[in-house]
Amino acid sequence: PPRRFPVGRPADYPPGSVTFVPDRRLFVFNTPGGFYAISAVCTHLGCNVNSAPGKGFACPCHGSTFEADGRVRTGPAAWPLPRYAMSLSRRGELVVDTRRTVCPACRLKA
Repeated sequence: PPRRFPVGRPADYPPGSVTFVPDRRLFVFNTPGGFYAISAVCTHLGCNVNSAPGKGFACPCHGSTFEADGRVRTGPAAWPLPRYAMSLSRRGELVVDTRRTVCPACRLKA
């Protein structure tokens, strides 16, 4: 599948929301600081993690937990959940690029 793809318009994501995009296995966040996307794929063995608002993420398969910014809290996962670059298309859609990872402070103002 393409590694750069639209995930909808900014208005599709209510302020303060964390939305799972199942067909792309990622979470899209709409925060006061802007939008960002985090992979929902556990870095241990590739299971989908679950979001626990305000608490981060948890892998239901093997027990890894991650902070809200994707950092590993407890293993067996050894690597953080990647954050992907986002942009706004000419049509006003949010676009995620899984070929490019970004720092935890990176946000898209849209």
